[in-house]
Amino acid sequence: MLKAPSRSMATAARSSLKIGMLPADGIGREVLPAARAAILALGSSVPKPEFIDLMAGFEYFTRSGTALPDETVDALKNECDCALFGAVSSPSKKVIGYSSPIVALRKKLDLYANIRPVKSVSVDPAVNPVVDLVVIRENTECLYVKQETQVVTENGKEARATRLITERASRRIGDMAFRTALTRPRKHVTIIHKSNVLSITDGLFRETVRSVPGLPEVNGRYGDITIAEQLVDSAVYRLFREPEIYDVMVAPNLYGDIISDAAAALVGSLGLVPSVNAGDSFVMGEPVHGSAPDIAGQNIANPLAAMRSAALMLRHLGYGEGADRIENAVDVVIREGKVLTPDLGGKSKTSEVVDEVVKRI
Repeated sequence: MLKAPSRSMATAARSSLKIGMLPADGIGREVLPAARAAILALGSSVPKPEFIDLMAGFEYFTRSGTALPDETVDALKNECDCALFGAVSSPSKKVIGYSSPIVALRKKLDLYANIRPVKSVSVDPAVNPVVDLVVIRENTECLYVKQETQVVTENGKEARATRLITERASRRIGDMAFRTALTRPRKHVTIIHKSNVLSITDGLFRETVRSVPGLPEVNGRYGDITIAEQLVDSAVYRLFREPEIYDVMVAPNLYGDIISDAAAALVGSLGLVPSVNAGDSFVMGEPVHGSAPDIAGQNIANPLAAMRSAALMLRHLGYGEGADRIENAVDVVIREGKVLTPDLGGKSKTSEVVDEVVKRI
């Protein structure tokens, strides 16, 4: 299991836990109730949960003209202790006035780290690869600053995108990666970059992350932590060939997005992989999967990533016992293999899987 980094957000005197709920689009409206059910099943393991329903998403944009209303941001900042986000539809073609609300939330709430643990749960580890890694993805910059231009030249259209890498953001994500590694048995960090080509931007990321421990390097180790590096293209190759070499992978925004989705293929489904968007004062759980409009409303979406995301959120708030109960219940259901959704080869409905996990909790 993934322990929270040492900078805990828990407050001992908290009598209730106010959780912002943003189902957004597609199957987000089906899996977020699963996360809610898991938290409610914990009883006294966590402060009394209060769920605050909030609006965001592409479908809301089509009705209101905004994907992330100010009221939602204000509520998250002033009323909520944490939040859960479902899924958002992102049209592949430009839609005038629309911008992804999850990207905006990460910036507005300063949720600079996207933390995605990927762990295999298998009846027979000899049959499937043993995967137990965490992708720590910088969450606020890289190409996701969305500064793009397009002009027409004598050779046709020409499009450009600005890629932003800063020392501050790289240092913060490096610190999160090292603090996460210290909670894990192997204490190993791999820095993912492409500085052999992007020597200035990726070079700055690489150099800054390496400098975070503030300790002299001795035989590849900084104190209790071992540091390795991998070019992003070869990292994806080795991820599929020998995933057991990785423990904590830290990467700029785009690379981290791709690597974590690729890693999900090793454990069976995107529907199993959770994440949290974390800052120093707020945390928001978010399953890695998308809005899956092709299966929305059919009661066959996999709810396990959302339930695991709720556990991750609780762990970062300092409620490790509750997080353990959810994670252990999910693992048992996966390992038994009797009540699973179609993406995992099962025939069960979303609601049936939720009921089975809640029973185990």
